Amino acid sequence: MRVVSEFSQKDGKNYISRNFPDELQEIYTVIGQVDLEDFKTKVSREKTMPGEMLYSPPALNKAYKEIFNSMGWHEYRIKLPFGNGAFREMDFVKNRLGVEVQFGKYAFMAYNVSAKMTIFHNHNVIDAGIEIVPMKHMSEQMSSGVSYFEQIKWDLENRGVADIDIPVIVMGIDG
Repeated sequence: MRVVSEFSQKDGKNYISRNFPDELQEIYTVIGQVDLEDFKTKVSREKTMPGEMLYSPPALNKAYKEIFNSMGWHEYRIKLPFGNGAFREMDFVKNRLGVEVQFGKYAFMAYNVSAKMTIFHNHNVIDAGIEIVPMKHMSEQMSSGVSYFEQIKWDLENRGVADIDIPVIVMGIDG
């Protein structure tokens, strides 16, 4: 896979390139090690594309987890003060840079950038974040409802930057 496009929120590209150059290069390396065609393993049962082979988000997530973990990136959990074992989790953290890989619904993508990364920053876990998401072309070969780069980019551009935001790069990926 490869990064097709990037969107920099709160000067994320400059900040991360300057403060996390090694980690940023590792992220590009991880993305490059995943061969998208290996993950077209899900048979669609959807009305709009019955029987078509689609990319499997769980299989893609597993591959990313294995590669990131092998490079010293690990999930990080913040326990919540309510509920029985409730927590918030970031997919990968290394040296105060957080990474979320999102092949799900739009709400999760927006939550990661606009809320979760700020929460982890406020809990002194990360200074900046990377959100890895599919491009529209890739999402069209996944289950319906999977969000994509062009959506989150438009929303963030039109939302603007808030005082509580942290530097983030949204990376749009495809095969």
